[in-house]
Amino acid sequence: MRKTVAHERASADVVADAFGELGGAVLVLDAALHVVLATKQAEDLLGFQVKLGRSAAKVLCGSATKRPVAEALASGTPITTVIPHPGSSDERRRIAVRSVRLGPAGATTGWLMMLDDASEIDEAGPVRFHGMWTQDSAMKEVFRIITRVAVEEMTVLVRGETGSGKELVAQAIHALSPRAAGPFRVINCAALPSNLLESELFGHTRGAFTGAIRDVPGHVQLADKGTLFLDEVAELPLELQAKLLRMLETRTVIPVGGRDALSVDVRIVSATHRALRKEVEAGRFRADLMYRLRVIPIFLPPLRERHGDVQLLAEKMIVEMNAKSRRTILQITPAAIAVLEAHAFSGNVRELRNVLSYAFAIGEGPILLPSDLPPELVRGDTEAPPVPMATTTPAAAVAGENLSPEVARIRRALERAGGNRERAAKILGLSRVTLWRRLRELGLGAK
Repeated sequence: MRKTVAHERASADVVADAFGELGGAVLVLDAALHVVLATKQAEDLLGFQVKLGRSAAKVLCGSATKRPVAEALASGTPITTVIPHPGSSDERRRIAVRSVRLGPAGATTGWLMMLDDASEIDEAGPVRFHGMWTQDSAMKEVFRIITRVAVEEMTVLVRGETGSGKELVAQAIHALSPRAAGPFRVINCAALPSNLLESELFGHTRGAFTGAIRDVPGHVQLADKGTLFLDEVAELPLELQAKLLRMLETRTVIPVGGRDALSVDVRIVSATHRALRKEVEAGRFRADLMYRLRVIPIFLPPLRERHGDVQLLAEKMIVEMNAKSRRTILQITPAAIAVLEAHAFSGNVRELRNVLSYAFAIGEGPILLPSDLPPELVRGDTEAPPVPMATTTPAAAVAGENLSPEVARIRRALERAGGNRERAAKILGLSRVTLWRRLRELGLGAK
């Protein structure tokens, strides 16, 4: 009996550690809203040990009068919001909470509660802020700006290159704002032709055009009491810019084919990779709309200017990808890091993720080598032929040895495990006895 209980506790600890590695600060609730799992990161963030079986409302809301998380959970509604830190009397300390319903459609078996520090970012070293990792001082300053402007009702314009994380910034602004319990809607202004974009933005009435068989609300109405994120806002046609300006000024919207103005309460966060002032000078964007949208500008630095973030982000992404890929990468060689950091990454964080996806598919074994990376990174051009996959460890390659793939994998695992064969067997997915037998058969010095 004792052995069974001890085994169950050990298993629970392993599951908690796994959740912590993948999701950070996480609480898992059962259908009765009791905590059944708490990661160490969650307890560190909260500042106290979370007893299993305790009510989530007591853990997150304590004796607070305003209890948005408890109310949302009780009603079965997912929520993203910011609450006072339940383990601190410092009013400046706050925690962002996002809940995800568990179970099949129509049957809630529990909840996943993801927590994040919403206090001002001022610590040294790597920090995580609403899904964004950095150790760069310029990016940390962006986080500080987001924290401050989120509580205001002003419009925000996010400037940044493609793939730099503009939508994540918009999500953070929404999550930290008083509108966090409301909807967060996204529309890409460059993805649709102007006739469809108008209907998507402002909605349409029945009979407004062929196929309009009923009244359909647009994104502006659907974002009522929440936040609307206009991605690539510089691509808005001039005629729609006028309608957007009117909506911002009057807080009303007239659907396509409609006559009556409908009141809306929505905060606009927009983003672009272009300079709106230059678009105004070129006659492609209205100056009055620019001043409406650009009340608070936030500039995202490109990845190539964020010192140390390439390696940091690569390591974090690899942890995520390990859980979904046939390959498990446990280490990046210094040479591979050097190749990554030498690349310009015009596609920024999105391009880095694509590069690592390539590495997972092309390479093998627990160590990421330069030869696993796309040829344009390794050779510095886009027309280079594929680089042959390496079958030797870095040390063996220096020594000029030609090893079989299996020998290379075993040596890599032993190197990663510091010579510990039991740990190397776990890396390789073998039993300790099987690894010992293969070492002996391959003449690798098994005793």
